[in-house]
Amino acid sequence: MDTVKTIDIAAQLKNTRAFTARITDCLTPEDCMIQSMEDASPVRWHLAHTTWFFETFILKQDAGYREFNEHFSYLFNSYYNAVGEQFPRPQRGTISRPGLDEIREYRKYVDRELGERLESPEFVKRWFRILEVGIHHEQQHQELILTDIKHAFSANPLLPCYSQSPFAPSELAAEDWIEISAGNYSIGHAAEEFCFDNELPRHQVFIPNVSVSKNLVTCGEFIEFMEAEGYEQPGNWLSLGWSTVQEQGWNAPLYWTRKDGQWMQFTFAGLVPVNPDWPVTHISYFEADAFARWKKCRLPTEFEWEVAYGMSEQDSALEQPTGQFADQLIADELAIHPTQSSGGLAGGVWQWTGSSYQAYPGYSAPPGAIGEYNGKFMCNQYVLRGGSVATSSTHFRKSYRNFFPAQSRWQFAGLRIARDDVDQG
Repeated sequence: MDTVKTIDIAAQLKNTRAFTARITDCLTPEDCMIQSMEDASPVRWHLAHTTWFFETFILKQDAGYREFNEHFSYLFNSYYNAVGEQFPRPQRGTISRPGLDEIREYRKYVDRELGERLESPEFVKRWFRILEVGIHHEQQHQELILTDIKHAFSANPLLPCYSQSPFAPSELAAEDWIEISAGNYSIGHAAEEFCFDNELPRHQVFIPNVSVSKNLVTCGEFIEFMEAEGYEQPGNWLSLGWSTVQEQGWNAPLYWTRKDGQWMQFTFAGLVPVNPDWPVTHISYFEADAFARWKKCRLPTEFEWEVAYGMSEQDSALEQPTGQFADQLIADELAIHPTQSSGGLAGGVWQWTGSSYQAYPGYSAPPGAIGEYNGKFMCNQYVLRGGSVATSSTHFRKSYRNFFPAQSRWQFAGLRIARDDVDQG
């Protein structure tokens, strides 16, 4: 392991931990305790869990390390059965102690202990892979911090603002398509840089003639679907989706409400009129699929999305992605909300694909507890691609596979559509 990589991983860790502090500094201790639904977690749990990860998988392997608090191994373990028992997820918001101050002291303690050890090239060489996983794991939880606190704020009748930052200008392009010719294409991570195990192994997939929309579906287009009684027509919906719509009473995306004859949506900057040019977001797989069916199209597969991204961006795994990402918006002092429907396939909103989340051919989970990270969730979930305004640009890769159950809506999730070009070739 060379000196450059030693310095680089230490800098990445420091920057990642600092960004977590940046996105939570505006929150009160009361904000950080709320758990508004079972799928979400309190902010302070995220702060502690990401710290627990480094302590558990790295520091506690050192016989000379002194544990910060022996009870934290139970309170802040998420789902690692090989590590030990976990406090029930639905009850994370019921615990008032440890408080936010103690959790921040926990973070400082672990940061200090890691920082001292990172001065040793041998330590970095031994723990480099786990350090990388921990950094990207924390970036995933940064995204969850933002989406979870937005859901919590939306449940407050005062509809508090996360920030008063202005929205980025919207850009709406003419309808355009990326045409993919039938053939075999290589899918999966190809570079030497970091990826999660579920992005491997790289393999060949046959893709038929297909066109993928360059633009995200906008709020205006989704309103057309709503006004055409899209939520009332069972023919648009998968059976389970139709049942969910009926049970939940859905008639619009999450955070939308009708006020004085106008659609409004809750954002980090408060309640604002729905802008028809903005990408639609906070919709489930069921809603994305129903819209695509209504348009006589379909959702692209995750493989079609990956090929289309490569064709549109002409990217390499080392390039900085273009789009709307959390770190870029915050640096520009703009609201964390998608406003651009064109400009590339990455950023803005995660995009539902038509692909079930499953292992690539030849996949095997890493040994030990770290192998529980991805593989055991390959059931009853759908793949999303592209990153969102809650994702850091340094966390995104074209091979990145996000996944959620079909009914999930609280993430910044939207869609683009695909059409089969049966007359090509």
